[in-house]
Amino acid sequence: MNKRTIALTDQQYIDIITAIKSGFCHAGREYKPNDRIATALTLEANLGLRISDILHLCYCDIIKDGDRYRLNISEIKTGKERAFTVPVEIREYINNYRLSHHMSEHQRLFDLSERQIQKHLQAACEFLGLSGISTHSFRKYFATQIYINNGYNIELVRQLLQHSSASVTQKYIGIQQKQVEDALQNHIRLL
Repeated sequence: MNKRTIALTDQQYIDIITAIKSGFCHAGREYKPNDRIATALTLEANLGLRISDILHLCYCDIIKDGDRYRLNISEIKTGKERAFTVPVEIREYINNYRLSHHMSEHQRLFDLSERQIQKHLQAACEFLGLSGISTHSFRKYFATQIYINNGYNIELVRQLLQHSSASVTQKYIGIQQKQVEDALQNHIRLL
């Protein structure tokens, strides 16, 4: 599924999260506003974690490490430790969500299954006229935006996704390296 799943654009990300947060009607069914699903997908788009890891998060998984905060988790799929910084704004966003839902620091943030999220997301995408999108599109969105906004640094994205090689990352996000793109653009010799 992941290879056919596209990375979201900024506008698709905004539209999907907005629709899920505000609710929508699709195929004769009313989908009420769902802050839990919107928040889980927002975290996937901002942390680059897989949805399975997002669904297992507890607030206490964010620990103080010197002058920064980081996640103290092992990825479910790979077993790799996740040692990257959690920006203060995201930590506060998670804490505000936790407090508004009256959760303890040790409670899972999301009492949802991947299937529940996927079904709701699919309905939202159909409502918006979008296709090729799954929960994994939010991780690909994270990767693509990091790549574009950081000078097309494929190694940085590889490191953040914890891929084994840059070629895996390049295939994953479906974007050629900036140098290849520039070389092709600079070679145009139309007569």
